[in-house]
Amino acid sequence: MKIVACYSNKGGVGKTATSVNLAHALARAGRRVLLCDLDPQGASGFYFRVKPSKKLGDDRFFTDVKRFTDAIRGSDFDGLDILPANMSFRDFDIFLSRMKNSRSRLKKALKAAQGDYDVVLLDCPPNISALSENVFRASDAVVVPVIPTTLSERTFEQLVDFFRDEKLPRKKIVAFFSMAQATKKLHAETAERLRKAHPKRFVDVTVPFSTEVEKMGVHRAPVATFAKSSPATEAYDALWRAVAERL
Repeated sequence: MKIVACYSNKGGVGKTATSVNLAHALARAGRRVLLCDLDPQGASGFYFRVKPSKKLGDDRFFTDVKRFTDAIRGSDFDGLDILPANMSFRDFDIFLSRMKNSRSRLKKALKAAQGDYDVVLLDCPPNISALSENVFRASDAVVVPVIPTTLSERTFEQLVDFFRDEKLPRKKIVAFFSMAQATKKLHAETAERLRKAHPKRFVDVTVPFSTEVEKMGVHRAPVATFAKSSPATEAYDALWRAVAERL
């Protein structure tokens, strides 16, 4: 079982869209996938029409294997299950601060899914915290969408610095450009600069700025279900293949 996190320390970069479409692409490719929504907003669950979980309302997320597995819900797609979030997930850092060996608690909790899934995909909240450090340590790959703009460049550099300072393996970082617009000179210049600065971190995948991705909220479904031939669908398919190569 491989653990893949969709993470960014900056909000609004397409992280949840990446989680949803990557999970769907993996399932279409025949993988058994569990998408864990760790963001208290519960957007991944919303896109898959899964209601927030009431079974995991406290630190038992990390300690109660049966409660963890009972909270898993099936989706409308073969091979793809969802562990939905709820607003109490905002207190994960508090729960972790009370536990022994807090840096490895998430990895231990996810072992409950071992044997049932090929890939566990984590949709993470946009911050650097005790939970995110758990995510970094538990994951085999950390997929990072980066909008090719100055602020996104800055936050990506902060993430790389954090991995270095905490002695986390930077090879786990799998970055790609998200919401890119070919007509913007700034986007092209920023993307070129980041690729040169981090040639081992960025895969050759760019998800374009797309109205089809924005329509996911209307359809409450992955892009491939209603825009199969769109550039966005092709990009997410290319992304899962690139992640699979890294793994």
